[in-house]
Amino acid sequence: QVQLVESGGGLVQAGGSLRLSCAASGPIFSINAMGWYRQAPGKQRELVAIAMSGGSTNYTDSVKGRVTISRDNAKNTVYLQMNSLKPEDTAVYYCNANLRRRGSFYYNENYWGQGTQVTVSS
Repeated sequence: QVQLVESGGGLVQAGGSLRLSCAASGPIFSINAMGWYRQAPGKQRELVAIAMSGGSTNYTDSVKGRVTISRDNAKNTVYLQMNSLKPEDTAVYYCNANLRRRGSFYYNENYWGQGTQVTVSS
């Protein structure tokens, strides 16, 4: 069973930093992309940043210049370094992996982590 385990959320003051980590484990053949999404109360889940297998990255406009996504392919882990945090960054952050399981016919299945709370106080 593929699992994504997140860590690193918490409470931080505006202007502070946090680093989220997400490790994927299980029968993984290859990972196409790993990314971070967030969902604030009363809002839809939105993409924050994504890192593709070829090394390209993409960010939502509201975090550009403040957030960096990186991957350690050997560890099937993705990180999200968040700096200059703002109260509007407060949300539950979810890790996502688009991958192919070993022995699976399907080459792009989506898996989600359990979510980690990030709260930024003003």
